[in-house]
Amino acid sequence: MKKILFLHGFYASGRCVPAVALKEAFKGGADIITPDLPMHPKEAVSFIRGLIDSEKPDLLIGNSCGSFYAQMVAPVVGVPALLGNPHFQMTEFLKQRIGEHQYKSPRKDGKQKFVIDETLIEEFAELEAIQFNNCNPDFKDRIWGLFGEKDTLAHFEPTFLKHYNKSFHFPGGHTPTADEVCNWYVPLARNLLESI
Repeated sequence: MKKILFLHGFYASGRCVPAVALKEAFKGGADIITPDLPMHPKEAVSFIRGLIDSEKPDLLIGNSCGSFYAQMVAPVVGVPALLGNPHFQMTEFLKQRIGEHQYKSPRKDGKQKFVIDETLIEEFAELEAIQFNNCNPDFKDRIWGLFGEKDTLAHFEPTFLKHYNKSFHFPGGHTPTADEVCNWYVPLARNLLESI
């Protein structure tokens, strides 16, 4: 059975709507791993690399910040990726949201509050500066982008297309609904898995 690692967005968790929808859609056809990612980016990348080493997924699927991570890691570990609404400028997103916040879906550790501060922004800035360093010609067709036509938060298709070839659209917003996951993410994920 194929194995897929889903990387959620910044405000989300491994139990967010897209994660649950993926698990439901692939039930019996693929094993879907949906961990809670650490809030700090370097810790998150290290965690993801460790998970890939131990679980050996066939595909990464990300959304938003999860796509930011997936794009950096995929060429290094040799695993294809589907990037849903990738957010390649997390610093700009975070600068407008300094202060205390709550995750939008429950996390396994029970911690629902977190703080965005200058230190966190600086950590993201360090990764942003090198996020495309691992791009290589072999992965131009193995990392696909999926962009919501009503996304009001991330508009990075032009940036994506500077590095990768396959871009798709769906008629939704930044965070896909369960139906959008089933109708758009799942078929593309299956096609990507079949193409490797």
